[in-house]
Amino acid sequence: MFTVNPFVELSGLISPLTMQMFVVVMVILTVGGTILDMIHKKNAKYFFENLKKLQKSATRHVPTGEKISIIVKTLAHDVATSAEFCGFQRRLAHLLGMYGTIIFWITSIIMIFSYPTSSSTPIIYPLLWHLGALMTCIGGYWFWFILRVDVRVEGNPWYRIVTADLFVLALVATSTSGLLWSYFQSSGTSGLSTLFLILFIVSNIVLFGGVYWSKFAHMFYKPGAAIQKHLAEADGSRDFLPEPVDKPEEYGLGIKRSEPQNY
Repeated sequence: MFTVNPFVELSGLISPLTMQMFVVVMVILTVGGTILDMIHKKNAKYFFENLKKLQKSATRHVPTGEKISIIVKTLAHDVATSAEFCGFQRRLAHLLGMYGTIIFWITSIIMIFSYPTSSSTPIIYPLLWHLGALMTCIGGYWFWFILRVDVRVEGNPWYRIVTADLFVLALVATSTSGLLWSYFQSSGTSGLSTLFLILFIVSNIVLFGGVYWSKFAHMFYKPGAAIQKHLAEADGSRDFLPEPVDKPEEYGLGIKRSEPQNY
């Protein structure tokens, strides 16, 4: 199972060109949904208007070299390591889901476009495909059942679903159905294999077709927001906020007695 390219056997039912066109359509849906989200929420307009205001209140000029350094450090620290999450569990769950999804998507594209009918697919790609799906499932289910703020802090039941949950639910559904499809396909159970293949296709359509209604687009906004935050700190504008004051000793050691249960 783990060393077999699941798309090779699928090519007997669905042509490689159809699979490739499906991927292209999913990309178009993602781009289109993100653009519609930006137009509806006016994120880009707000960002550029706020940027102009911050530039006027800046207290120093940041050289280009320093800006590049800030951007690189932000991508390497804030984005690549999910530094925005203070809690270890939340951060680890997010990293598992993020890198698992990236690995899953990249290897899917490689196998569909480069080895759709080849039984000699390099073993590393099927291994990474299954590993990525497993990582996404672990991170996604961990987050859904244990770490969600509205469940852990606000006391809502785990099965309470709102529109914002569409992204994570579609993500874990895609990975789960993909793994089960691969398992039953390799075991020769045609009925269940077909069932989970259909679920795999449908969950992908929901995931990429639901960008406008889900939090999918946020993954594109967060890096930009993090970069802007650090640039604002460097030029002194600080998003119109005062400098932070950190004096925990004034509150005694009691502040460290319990781990914060929030973002």
